[in-house]
Amino acid sequence: MSYLFTSESVSEGHPDKVADQISDALIDNFLAFDIDSKVACETLVTTGQVVLAGEVKSTTYLDVQKIARDTINKIGYTKGEYMFDGNSCGVFSAIHPQSPDINQGVDRGTKQEQGAGDQGMMFGYATNETENYMPIALDLSHRILIELAALRRENKDITYLRPDSKSQVTIEYSDDNVPQRIDAIVISTQHDDFDDDETMLAQIRKDIVEILIPRVVAKLPEATQNLFNDNIKYHINPTGKFVIGGPHGDTGLTGRKIIVDTYGGKGAHGGGAFSGKDPSKVDRSAAYATRHIAKNLVAAGVSDEVLVQVSYAIGVVEPMGIFIDTYGTSKVNLSDGDIAKKVSKIFDMRPYAIEERLKLRSPMYSETAAYGHMGRTNRTVTKTFSQPSGESITLDVELFTWEKLDYVDKVKQAFGL
Repeated sequence: MSYLFTSESVSEGHPDKVADQISDALIDNFLAFDIDSKVACETLVTTGQVVLAGEVKSTTYLDVQKIARDTINKIGYTKGEYMFDGNSCGVFSAIHPQSPDINQGVDRGTKQEQGAGDQGMMFGYATNETENYMPIALDLSHRILIELAALRRENKDITYLRPDSKSQVTIEYSDDNVPQRIDAIVISTQHDDFDDDETMLAQIRKDIVEILIPRVVAKLPEATQNLFNDNIKYHINPTGKFVIGGPHGDTGLTGRKIIVDTYGGKGAHGGGAFSGKDPSKVDRSAAYATRHIAKNLVAAGVSDEVLVQVSYAIGVVEPMGIFIDTYGTSKVNLSDGDIAKKVSKIFDMRPYAIEERLKLRSPMYSETAAYGHMGRTNRTVTKTFSQPSGESITLDVELFTWEKLDYVDKVKQAFGL
């Protein structure tokens, strides 16, 4: 029997994502000037206010207020009528030094002996139902909001958009887990005030269905385009007006969108957030490493779908164990437990080895903080960072290294594929 599965996404202007982006901008700036920085930084945003709190061990000094304001302005909160804008909001910093009790378990005599920055379990997931090996409902939810943000910045075809928005896509699957069609799409977008609410709702619905959705579809592979149909149930701003939004509408906190950040409810999640954490925190680095494993396993043909779990004890170098679940889709004559044993030999999951393999000490994190950490395009960009002293540094930074299919040949060789 067929079934429905739903995933959601939120835009860069969503208050929780504003917080994530500020926290990750701080991470990037610390790493740009001191690659050994240890950072755990949380952000709270509300009407006219930003609060920064957390622990830092670094040799560099930053103007954290300026970094926060620049991030907010880049997102698009630049008008006083939003009741939250980068030029006028208050920014309070309560950042303090990292606890030496924690640090002694991480820093060791050699970097190779670096212990895990915390205990916990992390999950990576991949499926062959999309070209980027992501669940299709989440992938479409992200794409809708990326295109909506592009329309907002163009300010031509749709001129009333504000930064805050959410999307949700429901997919019908066959009983053998193959996507069949899109059943429903939910989009809520913040907007300028209209004179008439009824006219407003009609205009927004028309623009979403006739302008936004065709732009999204045009950029999709043919197989995914075929999921769109004339019977999709659209819920556009279903509560009505959405003028008050962003941090003025809801308080935002770092780390509250962990399912949006990962797999949209597919697979599993260990519970740890990513943004605001340097890569010594395995909540972040090991989640990227398990995604890297999962994607390369599926791309190599080991299975159609796979979940990878790794777990750690704080201060301990070697992981507690690696778990594999292929959901019965394995293409090799091995149990999931035997697959896990081979995986542990192919991929070194010690914290420092992960940092080195995925180049995680680079200032690569701002780009991860909206529209998902997984399923993104691996590419290199040039970034410039500045200090209050006037010193600046320009770096070529490789983004989303965990999305590379650089271990496919090694996996094929190990599994005889």
